Amino acid sequence: MSSPLRLYTFAAPLRFYALTGRLLPWLWVAALLLGAAGLYVGLGVAPTDATQGEVYRILFIHVPAAWLSMVLYVAMAFWAGIGWAFKARMASMLARAIAPTGALFTVLALVTGALWGQPTWGTWWVWDARLTSELILLFLFAGYLALASAIEEPQRADAASALLALVGAVNVPVIYFSVRWWNTLHQGASISLTAAPTMARTMLLALALTTLACWAYAFAVVFLRARALVLEREAGRQWVGELEETPR
Repeated sequence: MSSPLRLYTFAAPLRFYALTGRLLPWLWVAALLLGAAGLYVGLGVAPTDATQGEVYRILFIHVPAAWLSMVLYVAMAFWAGIGWAFKARMASMLARAIAPTGALFTVLALVTGALWGQPTWGTWWVWDARLTSELILLFLFAGYLALASAIEEPQRADAASALLALVGAVNVPVIYFSVRWWNTLHQGASISLTAAPTMARTMLLALALTTLACWAYAFAVVFLRARALVLEREAGRQWVGELEETPR
């Protein structure tokens, strides 16, 4: 019985708070070092692309941001669903903490996509299937946050926003497969699990570094926000009172 119970060890807000407090410094350091290394390789070492020239370097930020926007939405919907189905407080708080970071990466993906698209396509925006579904993703993040904030009672807010998050999750595969399902202006994937990458090794290294940096940053910010939510929602608990009384 001990093995399955370990899966729920950090479902308790107190244990989650303690664990993330230990992880946060390492995540910030990883985000800083990986980001600096990725930008150095991407901007200073990787060669100029034969087709797109220097503008392709925007993709070292655009691609990780686009990936994270989808992954974070799925994570938000998953934890919101777990919180709703099992009345798990920590899961609902984690979903709420993910949403602003997911929205941030969605905005970053849209803005960097426009900066790349203008010199490449000759326009800042087209109602392309990939771009339009990514914009819808931003609206879903915003809708989740607005609905969660509009309802004062936390349990009702968690349930209502979870329903929206779960329904909106259908948009994520639309974003991912849009370049295959429709004749879109957006280019296809340069990296695939079933084929060799079409990028030079230094380009691939820069993309890997910036992606890992974005992951580390996302974890750090989400954990930081989740810890704040824990203190807010668990304010009446004895351990929170003891924590506030502890000298820092």
